[in-house]
Amino acid sequence: MVGGLFGLLWRAGVIKHLADYVKATRVELDKCTWPTWAELKGSTAVVIISLLLLGGFTMFLDLLFHSILVRI
Repeated sequence: MVGGLFGLLWRAGVIKHLADYVKATRVELDKCTWPTWAELKGSTAVVIISLLLLGGFTMFLDLLFHSILVRI
């Protein structure tokens, strides 16, 4: 059954399209420049600090609006 499905897909050209897609993806990934370890650590630190600041700001606004709405 699996062999028949594979044969049908092969005949329809699906397997060739999939193989072409994988080859093109590998070519594009070879063009990429990957970050160094130092760049990766720096970017991670920026993301963590940004999340903490945004979370603190959101918490502050939530407490502020909560205290305002409780008094109304």
